[in-house]
Amino acid sequence: MPHRRLLVFLKAPRPGIAKTRIAATLGDQAALDIHRELVTGTLARIAGSPDGSDVELRFAPDDAATEIAPWLRPGWRTVSQGGGDLGARMSRAFADAFADGCTGVVVIGTDCPDLTAEDLRAAWDALVDHDVVVGPAQDGGYWLLGTSAPRPGLFADIAWSSSTVLADTLSTARSEGLSVRMLRRLNDVDTAQDWDRHLSNLAAAAAAPSVPE
Repeated sequence: MPHRRLLVFLKAPRPGIAKTRIAATLGDQAALDIHRELVTGTLARIAGSPDGSDVELRFAPDDAATEIAPWLRPGWRTVSQGGGDLGARMSRAFADAFADGCTGVVVIGTDCPDLTAEDLRAAWDALVDHDVVVGPAQDGGYWLLGTSAPRPGLFADIAWSSSTVLADTLSTARSEGLSVRMLRRLNDVDTAQDWDRHLSNLAAAAAAPSVPE
């Protein structure tokens, strides 16, 4: 079976580190509670998806290993993200994975509560015959990125945390002649408004009448 690695980029549940934009509106404790819920939900969905990939939690800041340890599952490992901007840190994680012999690498964060095991399977399937797979986010970024070989150019000269991340990444892929598979568009939770929208969606789904089988 091909050696595949799922990279999960996540932050320690620490004031001033996790969900700072939510903290500015709702306070540090609410932001930490939301962060923990998002991380826990994401990791539970990953754990329930036996897709043949190994899982590596890439954490920040680099002194947070003890705080991240409770989220580990059997067979998973943790590695600090290291220095540099987000692009440098993701590029390093991908390079390490391919140096370990991986034939496919996918990175996700923990901010997308609508991510499912089916989305991950779709990403791995896409890498069978595409160079790059991307999960576009509503805010102009992406909730997933995967490649079938080292592609450091995808992480260079990107205005991270801006609304042009996705467009800039796709532009680079086109300029390098890479084949790209797009997955479904999902919402990230970065602000208090995003969280309120997520809760409203959950409430609406719970109130919807069930469909008889």
